[in-house]
Amino acid sequence: MLFKVSTAPFIHQGNSIAKIMRQVIYALLPGIALYMYFFGFGVIITITLACVTALICEAIILWIRNRPILPSLTDYSSLVTAFLLAIALPPFLPWWMTVVGTAFGIIFAKHLYGGLGYNPFNPAVVGYIVLLISFPVEMTQWPALSTLGHSYTGILDSLSIIFYGHPTGGLTLDSFTGATVLDTMKTELGQFHTVYEIKAKPMFGFLGAKGWEWINMVFLLGGCWLIYKRVISWHIPIAVLTGLFVISIIFFLIDPDLYPSPLFHIFTGATIVGAFFIATDPVTAATSNQGRLVFGVGIGLLIYITRTWGGYPDGMAFAILLMNMAVPVIDYYTQPQVFGH
Repeated sequence: MLFKVSTAPFIHQGNSIAKIMRQVIYALLPGIALYMYFFGFGVIITITLACVTALICEAIILWIRNRPILPSLTDYSSLVTAFLLAIALPPFLPWWMTVVGTAFGIIFAKHLYGGLGYNPFNPAVVGYIVLLISFPVEMTQWPALSTLGHSYTGILDSLSIIFYGHPTGGLTLDSFTGATVLDTMKTELGQFHTVYEIKAKPMFGFLGAKGWEWINMVFLLGGCWLIYKRVISWHIPIAVLTGLFVISIIFFLIDPDLYPSPLFHIFTGATIVGAFFIATDPVTAATSNQGRLVFGVGIGLLIYITRTWGGYPDGMAFAILLMNMAVPVIDYYTQPQVFGH
């Protein structure tokens, strides 16, 4: 009797790149909806600009490389890059900056290295860092919450700000935008104010930035759903939050007037989105479970170091990029043992 023998694996779990990428987008949608509730329609316009740019750049590069276009466009990987970059950008960022950041991430950070599966750095992180270094003023101007007495920014005002640089009705952009909570905390701590005094400002909430703490909680639920669906493993997000929590609580216990609490660091800025949606990128992260723990803890420590002593208020993007560089070394020293040895 003859048996047909093939190599493992023998059972297909029904997953595909397109399905996984769609689930990531689904997990982001509730947080984006709350984001729009607090900050207006700018986030939707920015996401749309990033998605259109990503698809066009992907198609052009695939055509230049003489590769099939439709399969790559329908795997949703470029859309995930666009979504992650767009929600990290200020919602009223000029349209051409969004286009430049997205194009750079897709062309240089993804396809320059061979496309999906070959890029050593996360394209969304690379696009964000390029914009942050090139346009630091624009990248740190965020709108005030509508719940703080500012009028809600409708779609017409949002379009006018993004494409023309000013809202309708004669208002100036400076009238309802300002520095982020992390930037305010970092700047005013250097002016001999205590954490308690700074957090008395209306832009601060119970845990972190007012409004953002709720947005981050919803993103946290979306990340937990991805873990439940086994789209991502728990190792990297838990390691990121643990590393950030441990180092921040040490300094908080030493001097709470000078160092914010661990919960402030976790629920402010890009911590939750970075830990669950960006650092878990299977292409650019460590591969073994032990390596993922090392990778995540390194990101958490670098976030705190950058926020506390670095030149930028939020260190998530730099932390992920630096740990992406360290992945080959982490994988080399955390290889799992071969079965039977």
